[in-house]
Amino acid sequence: MFEVSVSGWFAAAHQLRMPDGHVEPLHGHNWRVRVRVRGLRPDASGMLTDFVALKRHLDGLLAELHDRNLNDLPMFERHNPSAEHVAEYLAQRLAGAAEPPARLYCVQIEEAPGCVARYYPPGTVSADGPP
Repeated sequence: MFEVSVSGWFAAAHQLRMPDGHVEPLHGHNWRVRVRVRGLRPDASGMLTDFVALKRHLDGLLAELHDRNLNDLPMFERHNPSAEHVAEYLAQRLAGAAEPPARLYCVQIEEAPGCVARYYPPGTVSADGPP
């Protein structure tokens, strides 16, 4: 098994609705994003995926979120713009960005130092969790 990753960041604000009805004050983060791609073997060129193309795709998505209030974006109309939902949204948009034999394995969001959420698309991990 091989794994490669690309990283990026964006600055954005959000406010979360808590289960008790409380709404956090609007606040911002410098969100760090790491995209992990896995595959059994590199292709004929010796690469699992094209770093440059994957990074370009990620950077394009992050540019759409940069300097925005995430609560105002259509993809978060029905969901809290939590780190978990941001990771899931990016994974959905990155689906297919890695060329076979590689596939998206995980999108990691670090909302603040030490506060990390990871999203593993369906079929990437067993019921026991990631290795």
